[in-house]
Amino acid sequence: MNAPSTIPIARQRHLGLLARAPAAALAARVAALGALPAFTWLRRPETGMVMMRGRIGGNGAQFNLGEVTVTRCTLRLFDGAVGVGVVRGTDARHAERVALCDALLQTAAFATRIQDEVVDALAREEAHRHARRAAEVAASKVDFFTLARGED
Repeated sequence: MNAPSTIPIARQRHLGLLARAPAAALAARVAALGALPAFTWLRRPETGMVMMRGRIGGNGAQFNLGEVTVTRCTLRLFDGAVGVGVVRGTDARHAERVALCDALLQTAAFATRIQDEVVDALAREEAHRHARRAAEVAASKVDFFTLARGED
């Protein structure tokens, strides 16, 4: 059984959103912020594999779905805030940007700006992508029904 997470729920949501965001979109949002504080590496970006787990029927017994490549890193800002970044794939810069945003969200000087200009903007873009995909799927929906032939 997995131990419960010690990361607050809001931070988990932010980390998930930042990790799911297209790397180019996150890069553009971070670049638009201008000069950001310096940081030191606690763990430089490294790539490895993790086992993806699934559940039968969405909520049944767990099973190992397969391995996926991830890149992770950890950094510390000048004020001591620690940020972590874990992304699928091998994009070290994406993981770095996730970790930097995570750390900046913990600082009084940058939290509101990162929330508004990065996190909320990426959340809107993700919602738009999901709505567009849902519309595409709905357009291809086929309704199957049974016809009574009327034979006696």
